[in-house]
Amino acid sequence: MHLRLALGLVALAGCQFGPSGSYVVDPPERAVFSVHEASGGPLTAVPFERVTITDPFWAERIETNRTATVKACLDKCDETGRIRNFAVCATLCPGEHQGYLYNDSDVYKVLEGVAYTLASRPESALEARADAIIDQIVAAQQPDGYLNTYWTLVEPGKRWTNIRHGHELYCAGHMIEGAIAYFHATGKRKWLDCAIRFADHIDATFGPGKKLDATGHEELELALVKLFHETDERRYLSLAQFFLDQRGSSEGRTPFGEYAQDHEPIREQREVVGHAVRAMYLYCAMADVAGITGDPGLWTALDAIWHDVVDRKMYVTGGIGPSASNEGFTVPYDLPNDTAYCETCAAIGMALWNQRMFLATGDAKYADIVERELYNGFLSGVSLDGTKFFYDNPLASKGQHERVPWFDCSCCPSNVVRFLPAIGERIYATRGDVLFVSQYIGSRAEVELGGRAVKVTLESGFPWQGDGSVRFSMSEPSEFEVRLRWPDWATGFASVDVEIAAGTERIEPQDVRHEIVDGFLSLRRTWRPGDRLRFVFPVMPRLVAQDERVASTTNRRALRVGPLVYCAEGVDNDGHVRDFVVAREDHAFASAQVMWWTGADMAEDVRLDSAPAGLPATTRAFVLPGTRVVLRDGERASEPAKLTVVPYFLWANRGKNEMAVWLPIVPELAELPGEGDVVRQAGAAVKASHCWQNDTPAALNDGRPGANSADESLPRLTFWDHRGTNEWVEYEFDAPRRLEKGSVQWFDDTGRGSCRVPASWRLTYWSGDAWAPVEPTNGTEFGVKKDVFNHVTFTPIEAQRVRLEIVQQEKFSSGILEWRVE
Repeated sequence: MHLRLALGLVALAGCQFGPSGSYVVDPPERAVFSVHEASGGPLTAVPFERVTITDPFWAERIETNRTATVKACLDKCDETGRIRNFAVCATLCPGEHQGYLYNDSDVYKVLEGVAYTLASRPESALEARADAIIDQIVAAQQPDGYLNTYWTLVEPGKRWTNIRHGHELYCAGHMIEGAIAYFHATGKRKWLDCAIRFADHIDATFGPGKKLDATGHEELELALVKLFHETDERRYLSLAQFFLDQRGSSEGRTPFGEYAQDHEPIREQREVVGHAVRAMYLYCAMADVAGITGDPGLWTALDAIWHDVVDRKMYVTGGIGPSASNEGFTVPYDLPNDTAYCETCAAIGMALWNQRMFLATGDAKYADIVERELYNGFLSGVSLDGTKFFYDNPLASKGQHERVPWFDCSCCPSNVVRFLPAIGERIYATRGDVLFVSQYIGSRAEVELGGRAVKVTLESGFPWQGDGSVRFSMSEPSEFEVRLRWPDWATGFASVDVEIAAGTERIEPQDVRHEIVDGFLSLRRTWRPGDRLRFVFPVMPRLVAQDERVASTTNRRALRVGPLVYCAEGVDNDGHVRDFVVAREDHAFASAQVMWWTGADMAEDVRLDSAPAGLPATTRAFVLPGTRVVLRDGERASEPAKLTVVPYFLWANRGKNEMAVWLPIVPELAELPGEGDVVRQAGAAVKASHCWQNDTPAALNDGRPGANSADESLPRLTFWDHRGTNEWVEYEFDAPRRLEKGSVQWFDDTGRGSCRVPASWRLTYWSGDAWAPVEPTNGTEFGVKKDVFNHVTFTPIEAQRVRLEIVQQEKFSSGILEWRVE
C-alpha cells in the first residue's frame, strides 16, 4: 500500500495545481551571477564505479562501446603502429616510430576507456589485452622517468625543446588520467606508478628556477589535479598552478599566442580564443584549481569566458569552434552551418568543463550544457554501430559527409571511447546531506548523504519522454534533501509528486519542504526506505530561432524536442532538404536578441507513428509542414510539402545525404537541387563555380576582411582543389542595383598551401542574354596585389547579377577573403 502526497497542497509562488492533483511548477528563471557567488560550497561527484547504468537509451550505447568501439580503437592503435611504438621504444622489437608525434595519447585514452568499461563489466580477455599494452608502456619509460615514444625514437636529443607543438606534456596528461582510471577499475598500480615517475620527472624539469614554459596543448594541468587528489601529494597541485600561471607570461619565455590561450594571463582573460579543445582543457584545469583554492581571479575569468562561449559562440547543438583553419573560435556570432567545424573532442571538452563548473557551484545552467552536449554535440560524433566517427560535426551538408573508421589524427575516436563509458559520474553529486540529480539517465547508485548510506534508483524516459522517478533505499528513515535539475528546455509546467511507502505514521504535507534553488527543484523531508519521487517535465516539439546577429540562421528555424536538436535528412525526404521552407510563426520570434529564442509548442500530431527506415525503433521523428521551392517555367515557385526530421545525433547513419538543422522560413533562402555552391542570404544569393568543402561562399560578403591575404583565422572561399582553371563567383540581388565600383581581397597561403592570387580577373554583369564585361574608368586596373583590397571603378551599370571571373595561375588554386560591389 502507498500513500500519495500531492505537493500541490503546499503553497509555493509560481506553482499551480495540475489536472491530476500533483504539484505543478512554473519553470525557474535562470539566475545570472558570478560563479564564485554560488552558495553552499562545492559538490562531490558520485564516481563512475559506484553507478550502474540501466537506462535503455544509454545502456545500449555503452554496451556498443564495450563490444564494438573499444575493440575497433584497440585494433586501429595496433594496425597503425601506435602500440608497437612502445615496444620499439623499449627495444622489445626492432623498428621505427610510426605516425604523428602525439600518437601516444591515443593509446592512453583508449586504455582509459577500457578502464571505465572494465569497472562496469569485468572481462578477463579485455583486461589481459590492456595489461599487455601497459607492460610495453612501462618498459618504454626511460630511467629518469621520461616517457614519449616519438621524442625518444625520432629526436632523442631534443626533449622539451618544442613545448609549443611537441605535445610531450599533452601526452603525459592523458597518460596520468588513463593510469588513474585503470587503477580504480582494476586495483593494479603498475601503470599508475609509471605515471607518477613521469610526473615527478616533469616536476623536476618545470617550475620556478627551471623551465618556465606553459603547456603547448593544455591537458596536463587537469591531470595533475587528478593526481593530487589520488596521491594527496601537493607538489602536483602546485605544478598545475605553475603551468596555469605561466600562460600569458613573457618572463623567461615567448608566449604561444591566442591559438594556445597564451596571449594574456589567465586571470585577465574574458573571451574564448584559439583552438577549441585546448581552451576547454584549460578551463577544466582552471575550474579544478579554483575549486580547491577558491581563487577569485580564476572564477571571475571563468564566468566571463563561459558567458562569451554560451551566449555568443556556441551552436544550438552545443558544438563549439566554427573554424577549420584553427580548429577553434573566431568572432562572436560567427556560426556558419555548412562549414561548422565543431570538433567532437571540443564537445567532449565542453561537457567536461561544464561538469566541473556545476560541481563547483551546484548551478543547473552548467548541467544544462552537459546535457546538450551529451545528446547532440558529442553523440553525433560516433555511429550507431560504434565503429565510425566524425571529426567535425557541421549543421548542414550537401551530402559529402560520412563517418569513417579512423583518422591519421584520431584524437576524436579515442576521446569518444573514454568519455562514453564514464557517463555514470555525471549523473549524481552530493553536498553534505543534499543529493543532486543533474542528468536523467536511468541508473543505480550508492551515495552517502550526511554520513548515511543511501541506495538510489533512477528511472527515466529521457530523451524521448520527460518522465521518471527516483527511489531511495536505506536501513532506516533519514532526513535529506533531493534536488532535481529543471531542464532549460522545459518551458511549460512540470509535475512532481512523492510516493510514500506505507506505514503507521501519518504523513502531513508540511513534512516536505521545497523550493527552487539554482535551477533545481529542491525537496527536503524524512525519507523512508522505498519512498519514490516522481517527476514529469513536458517534452514538446518547439521551433527555436537564434540571435539575429548570427547571419547564417537569419530567417531560419531549428526544431528542439526536449534535450534533442533535430535535423532533416535527404534519405527521408526524396533526397533533398535544402529546398524546403518551414511554416513560420512570426509573433513567437519578434526581435530575438538572445542566443536561442523559443517559440510556441507545435501540435502533437507532427510526430510520426514509427521510426524512419534504418533508424532504431525507439526513434521519435516528426513531420514539419511547409513548402518546397521548385522551378516552374524557369521561375522559382512554391508548392505545399512536409518534411521529416530526426534527431541530429542520428544523421549520416544511413549513408551520405543532404542534411540541415536550420530550415528557412522564407523561400528566398531555399536552395534548389543542382544549383551548385550557393548561399542564399537576405538581399542576395552568393554563388560560386566551385567552393572547397571547408570553405563557404558566405565569406565573400560577411564584412570581415583579413589582416592580410594569408589570414587563416577567418572564413573564406577557395576554389581548391581546382588548379589552373577559370572560375567565378556571383552575387544575384533580390532586385536590380546601380553599380559603379568593386573591390576584392585575395586569399594567398604561400608557404603553407597552394592558393595564390589569380593570374587575372574581371567583373561582368548579366545584360539579359549574356555576361558582359564592365568598362573600367580612370585607368583603373584589375589588380592582384596581396594583403590589400584591389579596387576598380567602372562605367555605372544597372544589374541584378554580377560576377567576378578569374583565371587561376597554372598549377595553383586561388581564394577570396572579401568581395564588394556598390
